[in-house]
Amino acid sequence: MEIIPAIDLKEGQCVRLVQGEMDKATVYSDSPGETAARWEAAGAARIHVVDLDGAFDGEPRNLPAIREIVAAVKGKVQVGGGIRTLERIASYLEAGVDRVILGTIALEDPALVEEACRRWPGRIIVGIDAKDGKVAVRGWAEVSATSATDLARRFAEAGVAAIIYTDISRDGMLSGPNLEAMREMTEASPIPVIASGGISEVKDLHDLAAIPRVTGAIVGKALYAGRIDLAEAIRVVAQN
Repeated sequence: MEIIPAIDLKEGQCVRLVQGEMDKATVYSDSPGETAARWEAAGAARIHVVDLDGAFDGEPRNLPAIREIVAAVKGKVQVGGGIRTLERIASYLEAGVDRVILGTIALEDPALVEEACRRWPGRIIVGIDAKDGKVAVRGWAEVSATSATDLARRFAEAGVAAIIYTDISRDGMLSGPNLEAMREMTEASPIPVIASGGISEVKDLHDLAAIPRVTGAIVGKALYAGRIDLAEAIRVVAQN
């Protein structure tokens, strides 16, 4: 299972939120490139980047910081947040991003996701963020009537590279991942699942790795708070 450090961008700075609330942002760094290089030096092969301003506004707002991250590392970078058109997907891929994450648009225009998968095979991820099992969109500001598992089933044959599943209630809380919901997600669709939200210790990573088709885990606050040492976590998980 791949351990993927997260960089959340707000106004060009690296921040962490609590349950997606923008007014509860803690700033950890004003240098996204240096932060990405730090995680790569610790062994990360991939960096997960979210444009928080873009997720709320529906238009990417942190492109300079994203370019800085891409330039700072040799490994792969995946980006989400406010990406809702084919043209925007293309612009990110041309800027050196390896994979693009589609969230809100996956619920509102699934045909666009399918077209993106056809144009850029292996480079499109669907981000499914859930509150009480229902899909949340537009920076988690709105909760739909669609269940997370139903949306996952919608893309079973679309060619999506992975699903990033986030339980909003766990995000930034260091309370442990929602293992039951993660199992339900892996059972709903054959697409590989990347877990996100609530990871607070190495044991959480072991628990996730034991779930079939969970191929990755995104770690955010636990890294920045010093609860998980990235290099040690990568080494330990790789041994099991």
